[in-house]
Amino acid sequence: MGVALKTDFVVPEDLYYTKEHEWIRLEGDKCRVGVTDYAQNSLHEIVYVDLPKVGAKVAQMQSLGTVESVKAVADVYAPIAGEVLEVNNALSDAPELVNKTPYSDGWITVIRPADLKKDLPGLMKAQSYRDLLKRITEKK
Repeated sequence: MGVALKTDFVVPEDLYYTKEHEWIRLEGDKCRVGVTDYAQNSLHEIVYVDLPKVGAKVAQMQSLGTVESVKAVADVYAPIAGEVLEVNNALSDAPELVNKTPYSDGWITVIRPADLKKDLPGLMKAQSYRDLLKRITEKK
């Protein structure tokens, strides 16, 4: 029996998304960043997360670090430009949190945005991201 491809991915309404499958949640003057359900599912079992350095300045779509699974290594890109305020140190001991709860305990970093007005229009809202996933999964 072939394994059915999962096509129904969790895409919370209140987040913004990148084409590279990162999500961003606006939290006051900060933004929490992680990888999407689709990303963690594609990678399979995540064994290591290379976190950015607190205080690092990042440009939009610059690599923040990597997520490594038994199958592949994937870059995690900054959805927005800004400064890294926090990283999720829990992932050092429990990288599988990214698989289990990508939108909550599996977050990767918190960034103070440099210019949200400039960066947000380049991101996708939930429906656009769902449409992207549909195109990707239908190709397979």
